Amino acid sequence: MAGTNRIPKPKLQAVALAENGPAVILIEPQLGENIGMVARAMLNCGLTDLRLVRPRVDWPNEKAARTSAGADLVLNQVRLFDLTEEAIADLSHVYASTARRRDMTMTVLTPAEAAREMHSLSAENTPSGSIGVIFGGEAMGLNNDDVVLADKIITTPLNPGFSSLNLSQAVLIVAYEWLMLIDKTPARELVMSETRPANKSEMAGLFEHLERELDNGGFLRVREKRPIMVRNLRIILQRADLTEQEVRTLRGVIKCLTGTFAKKVDQSAVD
Repeated sequence: MAGTNRIPKPKLQAVALAENGPAVILIEPQLGENIGMVARAMLNCGLTDLRLVRPRVDWPNEKAARTSAGADLVLNQVRLFDLTEEAIADLSHVYASTARRRDMTMTVLTPAEAAREMHSLSAENTPSGSIGVIFGGEAMGLNNDDVVLADKIITTPLNPGFSSLNLSQAVLIVAYEWLMLIDKTPARELVMSETRPANKSEMAGLFEHLERELDNGGFLRVREKRPIMVRNLRIILQRADLTEQEVRTLRGVIKCLTGTFAKKVDQSAVD
């Protein structure tokens, strides 16, 4: 019969489209089905680095596997973390995807603007896997403690009267904008080979060092204002896009101003 002798199409091999695509970090996802749909959306756009922070479901998860439509390349290498700080420790630039207005001063980008910036950072020879986007859980989204860990916010412009997105839709929009700009964005600025962008672990060390010395000096003595002051200081430093060398320099400055550097010099002279 005509039309019955169809040659079967070969099954395509799922691959990542670029090694330096952004990581996707889900904070307390509640449903395995949504995690699976996120994995599907990611692989649609060539992304494979999925990280889960305190998922509310067992992992591995059968429901996630079913709804992923075969996105095994993503699901098989999912990493689990207890803390957001741990999930982003190796990243140098992090974006927080949120639609809610926040009582903090941070740069807000559309997904398209964020994608252009991600590609610009990648073109500067930023190490593979050094960019990430964090997404909140299905019910409450991101809390301020997670948002403040990011460098910038991503907000998708939608119908003001009906702007609700499910988790996989939010991920797909950001991932698609990134996909559309592969190999098209020039470097924003030259990064010297002697240094690199500071990762979040190094930035956390700087924050903790500064916070500790400010506590010792009495700057954060007003208990009611302390959380906001610490948060604002973190935002200021995040906005600076510091390199690893700059972080070390600032930590040296803090030591000098607090006298710890001078004490070490004096001690070495005595020794």
